[in-house]
Amino acid sequence: MFYQWIRSLALASLVLVVAAGCTSGTRTEPVEPSVGPTQTPDRTPPPVDTTPVSSASVDSNGNPYFPGTSRLLPRTFYYAYDRANLGPDDLAALEMHASFLRDNPGRRVIIEGHCDERGTREYNLALGERRANSVRRFLVSAGVPGSQLETVSFGEERPEDAGHAESAWGRNRRAVMLYR
Repeated sequence: MFYQWIRSLALASLVLVVAAGCTSGTRTEPVEPSVGPTQTPDRTPPPVDTTPVSSASVDSNGNPYFPGTSRLLPRTFYYAYDRANLGPDDLAALEMHASFLRDNPGRRVIIEGHCDERGTREYNLALGERRANSVRRFLVSAGVPGSQLETVSFGEERPEDAGHAESAWGRNRRAVMLYR
């Protein structure tokens, strides 16, 4: 039931993004036939808009705020033990990150995947990668170009809490977005 709800929410978000990107309208100016030699179209990509965002929408480190507030968007997303699924509370924050990244194509994000100390080093690196990729997949499905996103897994190597109890392990099972 829970996964069906998340899947429905993600599908609805994707439909809204696709619908917003579609335009309908008719061409108002006539197309004139070209006279003379055919020119090869310029295939160089348009320049990336690196116009800095207003200082009111980001902090001194470039992290975005909730729109219209002075509260930063959450950049850390926590996971259940041995899981890489995003929670429903994370989806709204990630949608705001996606909107910010679509509006600021010059910004880049590194998504770090982390685990608690349980499990082998190799398993934790793979699980950290799955966690980082779950955030990346959501952002890409929300319209963020993959070229703005980079993922890295640290496994258990960079704990947020050095404790050896469930409360510490819960803080270490995470994905963190770092703006560049």
